Amino acid sequence: HSPALLPPLPQDGSANGSLTTHVLNTATGLPAAGLALHLAQLQEPGMQWTELARRWTDEDGRCLPLLAPGQAKAGTYKLLFETAAYWEGLGYTSFYPFVEVVFTITDPSQKLHVPLLISPFSYTTYRGS
Repeated sequence: HSPALLPPLPQDGSANGSLTTHVLNTATGLPAAGLALHLAQLQEPGMQWTELARRWTDEDGRCLPLLAPGQAKAGTYKLLFETAAYWEGLGYTSFYPFVEVVFTITDPSQKLHVPLLISPFSYTTYRGS
């Protein structure tokens, strides 16, 4: 079949509005498996964080979506990655005991992907797709 003859992808929004992450150990170049993470949302008034999800990364450094399609709402969120326990499990110490990534969802219908690249002495994150 030529690409023009393939059926179109569904446009029902089923892939939209979810929140996912992927953690890569940049010291080894491999996925960070078994790393615990938490998702929280900032609640007004009083600037309180409310935990929404808790996950562990699988062998590919991924986990089930942190927010399912349709569950995201506009607001401020925080992903907390328990990096010290992960590194200790590999026999290393880490300068960063955990990594917090705080971000804002402005369009809840968009799929959000927040990858994290970690080593014992550095981390990087970005808005993925």
